[in-house]
Amino acid sequence: MNRRTLKMPSWLPIDPYILALVGTVALAALLPAAGGAAEVANGFSTGAVALLFFLYGARLSTREALDGFKNWRLHLTVLACTFVAFPLLGLAARLLVPFLLTPQLYNGLLFLCLVPSTIQSSIAFTSIARGNVPAAIVAGSFSSLAGIVVTPLLAAGLLGGDSVGFSAHSLVQILLQLLAPFVAGQLLRRWLAGFMARHKTLLKIVDRGSILLVVYTAFSEGMVAGIWHQVTVVRLLELLAVEAVLLAVMLTLTWQGARRLGFGRDDRIAIQFAGSKKSLTSGLPMASVLFGPQASLAVLPLMLFHQMQLMVCAVIAKRRSRDPQALRSEQQHSLLVGGSPARAAAAEDAPHVSR
Repeated sequence: MNRRTLKMPSWLPIDPYILALVGTVALAALLPAAGGAAEVANGFSTGAVALLFFLYGARLSTREALDGFKNWRLHLTVLACTFVAFPLLGLAARLLVPFLLTPQLYNGLLFLCLVPSTIQSSIAFTSIARGNVPAAIVAGSFSSLAGIVVTPLLAAGLLGGDSVGFSAHSLVQILLQLLAPFVAGQLLRRWLAGFMARHKTLLKIVDRGSILLVVYTAFSEGMVAGIWHQVTVVRLLELLAVEAVLLAVMLTLTWQGARRLGFGRDDRIAIQFAGSKKSLTSGLPMASVLFGPQASLAVLPLMLFHQMQLMVCAVIAKRRSRDPQALRSEQQHSLLVGGSPARAAAAEDAPHVSR
């Protein structure tokens, strides 16, 4: 997520990519792919998923990842929040079926809890809040890397059954479809790094276009199967309420839990933003592989949660940037790099401009 997104307006960021996703869903509802067109779309979707994870592997710097192990306590904390605390809350939400959630929406909510953390938005919010940006970069990268293996395994264990279609054979296929392209990207990174650095805009278009194709294919299958008749407006509002509680619990847990563990302010900010969010970019292609025709309902909770986390975390990041402790930290930094006390005091009195 870029800075322009965070300013539309500052308290209510609407990611333009979310609008593109909504438009793709509308297109699938009006013109779903069926018959031979569906087979072609599925073929392209499978290739798009492999391409996405190949690009993930080619982007991740192995050296930076290894250097990140120096702050291993922080990264283990983020991983525990992402793959332990979130899934436990997802399992607890089973008590809400069928009162607030249908079984299908619950499966989507539980899948949301198994998805890895984000990278870009965690970095952006940590930077705005004046937190530990390098830690947020590595924590998000570790989470995405672990999610390639951990998310399918957790899904197989917690969502296994005939309704979702898991088996040992399908699990191996999933790992090969996601992990093999990622490993290939890592192996070819030394030859691709320069090209990718020079063509970031093109790769961004490929990334987002691939995900839009995955969304169109998943929702087309849902329309053809008629599963959208199972969702009502009331159910959607109840789902939003449940997700709001889930996000509030995780934001509180990551902030207060990091404090109890003895982390400093900058590290707590990185833990809160990296440990409380879920990646739409990773989750959508995974869901298309894991759920097949049921993917449209499975990704609905993730799409709603993604926009909600952007809105709420933008507000929190802005407030964190104005904390007195953040201003004192910036003042101390000015003194360390050669500033004078008078200059530091002037900086503290000056109006704050978000980074």
